[in-house]
Amino acid sequence: MIVRKFRLLTGRLKRKLAREKLPVEDIAAGWALGVFIGCAIPFGLQLILAIPLAMMMRVSKIGATAGTFISNPVSILFIYPAQTYFVNRLLFGGSLSFEKLQAMEWTRKAVLSLGTDVIISFFLGGILVAFVCTPIAYFMVKDFVVRARKFRERKALKRGE
Repeated sequence: MIVRKFRLLTGRLKRKLAREKLPVEDIAAGWALGVFIGCAIPFGLQLILAIPLAMMMRVSKIGATAGTFISNPVSILFIYPAQTYFVNRLLFGGSLSFEKLQAMEWTRKAVLSLGTDVIISFFLGGILVAFVCTPIAYFMVKDFVVRARKFRERKALKRGE
């Protein structure tokens, strides 16, 4: 049942994505912006930044909103410990174990209690993940929208014949 609802939701999102009246590049840029913010900004603050930035940049607000969901209550259980552990190990010699990071509650209070090196590791790790995921999101969305629009054009031509 959950899988079915997820498929319905993603299907609706794909249709909205393909029908958006913006140029393909602006749709992809909106998604890339959302993914960047979703990775680099802590969970809960992302929409506060994504929507106004999308409006200022004149890119897809739908994409910017949906792109932030790369970090969600389920994914942060894996992403946050991994990004923090990797950068902490790289810059600070690994003062924290991955198991401890996975077991911790990812609240602002909990992160602040672990010290400056963990806070720095958390934010630098988020920016690192953002730099990896953002171009991937841009090109995947751009490719999807181009193919979806071509498909709709062919379908419309067949109906018109």
